Amino acid sequence: MSFEVHDGVMHADTVDLGNDVFMMDTRMGGYESITSSYLIRGSKPCLVETGTARSAPVVVEQLASLGIGAQDLATSVVTHIHLDHAGGVGDLAQAFPNAQVVVHERGARHLADPSRLVASAHRVFGEVMDRLFGDLRPTDAHRLVAVGEVGSVDLGDGRHLSAFHNPGHASHHIGLVDSATGDLYTGDAAGVYVPETRDVRPATPPPDFNLDLTLSSLAAMRDVGPTRLLFSHFGPVTDIEETLDASVDELHAWVDTVRAAREVSPDADHAVAMVREKDRARHPRMYTDEALLAKQEALSGTEANVAGIMRWLDLQDKS
Repeated sequence: MSFEVHDGVMHADTVDLGNDVFMMDTRMGGYESITSSYLIRGSKPCLVETGTARSAPVVVEQLASLGIGAQDLATSVVTHIHLDHAGGVGDLAQAFPNAQVVVHERGARHLADPSRLVASAHRVFGEVMDRLFGDLRPTDAHRLVAVGEVGSVDLGDGRHLSAFHNPGHASHHIGLVDSATGDLYTGDAAGVYVPETRDVRPATPPPDFNLDLTLSSLAAMRDVGPTRLLFSHFGPVTDIEETLDASVDELHAWVDTVRAAREVSPDADHAVAMVREKDRARHPRMYTDEALLAKQEALSGTEANVAGIMRWLDLQDKS
């Protein structure tokens, strides 16, 4: 295992987080420290988040380095079906033929037949689709295990992941709590954690973003009393209350700014400019590091987040 340190942040392909939990950097789009997958290595090894299709070979190699061969993986779980989290499901299902794939019931059909999801992603992302994500391949329906409001994933030896529906970012989003450690796998429900600056950025893309559901999902995460937050973007966080508070504050700041911008002009570019101005004032360090900002924009762009907020505000106006 090799480690590098940049800007005070430890980088490695795989990091042992203790209690048979390992974080893997999937190197989405060639970036470091942007998207995590996690292995829970027990008697029934479980992968949480596959990363993108482009990252699948990286994940297979990292799992092999941790002793997980083709016949060993018991389960892959995705917090939701967005391509940075579940784009590699089909590839990894082929690489690990014994693994079941756990997903929320609203997302299961899109993993079995991803044609509409992939076509929509190509329309949204255009030419960067292939570089960042690649195409999600279908998974045989009999391999899929759909969970509803709650569910459980057997990790072996009495250990399990408790799954609970956690919408707001996406209607097909779940949270996962490890019974042995208290780790909470957040997906995107708590936003994006930036380890270089310890900031939290909202993840509010269309079409599903709903502020009320997102806030209730944050409350649900707080209520489970996690010992650690394991962000899909990116890495472990132990400052639970501070981080969840920051997620709430950032959501309100972005939504309030977009709402104020709409009162002046319906033009989305105006809202994006206002959000960036306000965000720069709150998080100056990120905006002075061009490479870091570009990486975060590739992952969770301001335009997409503003579009999701504007869509939600439009729906509020019509209700």
